[in-house]
Amino acid sequence: MTHFKTALITALVGATALTASPVIAKDLRIALQSDADVLDPDQSRTFVGRIVYASLCDKLVDITPDLEIIPQLATSWETSADGTQVTMQLREGVVFHDGTPFNAEAVAANIERSQTLDESRRKSELKSITGTEVTGDYEIVLTLGAPDATLMAQLADRAGMMVSPTAAAEAGADFGLNPVCSGPFSFTERVAQDKIVLSKFADYWNADEINFDSVTFLPIPDTTVRLANLQSGDIDMLERLAATDLAQAEADENIVVDRAVSLGYQGITFNIGNGEKGDNPWGNDKRLRQALSYAIDREALNQVVFEGAFAAGNQPFPSTSPWYNTNFPVEGQDIEKAKALLAEAGFADGIDLEVQVPNSTVPLAVMQVVQAMAAQAGINISLTSKEFATLLADQSAGDYQASQIGWSGRIDPDGNNHQFVTTDGGINDSKFSDPKMDELMDAARVGATTEERKALYDEAIEIMLDELNRVFLYHVTWIWAYNNSIKGFTPYPDGMIRLEGVTWEE
Repeated sequence: MTHFKTALITALVGATALTASPVIAKDLRIALQSDADVLDPDQSRTFVGRIVYASLCDKLVDITPDLEIIPQLATSWETSADGTQVTMQLREGVVFHDGTPFNAEAVAANIERSQTLDESRRKSELKSITGTEVTGDYEIVLTLGAPDATLMAQLADRAGMMVSPTAAAEAGADFGLNPVCSGPFSFTERVAQDKIVLSKFADYWNADEINFDSVTFLPIPDTTVRLANLQSGDIDMLERLAATDLAQAEADENIVVDRAVSLGYQGITFNIGNGEKGDNPWGNDKRLRQALSYAIDREALNQVVFEGAFAAGNQPFPSTSPWYNTNFPVEGQDIEKAKALLAEAGFADGIDLEVQVPNSTVPLAVMQVVQAMAAQAGINISLTSKEFATLLADQSAGDYQASQIGWSGRIDPDGNNHQFVTTDGGINDSKFSDPKMDELMDAARVGATTEERKALYDEAIEIMLDELNRVFLYHVTWIWAYNNSIKGFTPYPDGMIRLEGVTWEE
């Protein structure tokens, strides 16, 4: 009789397991193309850092996959008729990972920190805010010096990420060593170039939508190695699958592939006036930068490196964007024009150029193709491979001549331009400065209509493509690959990995 009962129980349990497909809480492992820089929303600038923040730091507002701005920590907002005040209602019952309450005072402290911390890169993004007034525990009024059409888009990114005022005040510029936010996961540990570990935050306001005990981010620069790790089960998901690995991933029945067209660009940034290294022919003469641009066949680059999966580009946004200036379409390679510009600049016999490049597979492949194209015109490019965080640090410090680097993109065109080309822009590592550009970029922020802003950006694009402190190359299609036990993942054009509602089902 005992054997019969045991057999019956075993059979019933087995049948339940077959029909229920249970959701399992587990430790999620995500491979990144590179290591993040400092984990402080005010100081950081890497794309992979933003992926970590999607699990670590909630923002005032977020976006939908269709790029609509929606509530997150702010539940609603209203702009005054003259555009100079934004009144926000804030979510109640939210605490930071250290137990500090989230409220209007915390928002005011975050904005002050972003605007005044010496190391902050968010100053230009929040420049329009001239004052904050706490009008209730969960209500704050932002006063603007002038209407700012870009503000809500800025608050949907790092400028809107809320950190614990208590932890920020105690740590100062060292906050990134132990970041304290209010997102679904809290910081556990970091080993540089190895892993970043976050643990589920039990008191998260939306904890019912979080189905993993932890998430570990693993920097693996080699795309082929990332895919091999996914196929072996050592990781559960990877971001930026190489186009050359797409067929292999899609042929694996245990892997799901998702895509979304990005909002940003990849290109080459030049040192125009950032310290002593900016004082060189490439930084001093735009004709050399123009010559390099003419030497590049962008369509061929897309075919050779990405098998046509991406889009050739020559502006800060793709040709499908409503902000694209159609007066300047992507041109083909023109070696004779490139040589003529070199000769005009006094380098008819050729010129050397040193480009620093991230030490991962795709950037190196891109620059090797560019290197071969440029050589046809007499431009001799030498490549210096660096770990990405090191490359960024050197670029910020002016210790570079040119960098192969890109930008993941923002939902408003201001986010792809203002901080890179205005005199005091927070990420203007070129130190490019032009009064007319400053005027156009600032005016575009307060433009009353889309048409008015578009006209200003069109004029700015003309200057950008003449000065070329950034030589644009292509626009990425984000490609994720992940274990087919992951359910509910939604691809977003900003390339982020949002884990709300995502589950693991065997």
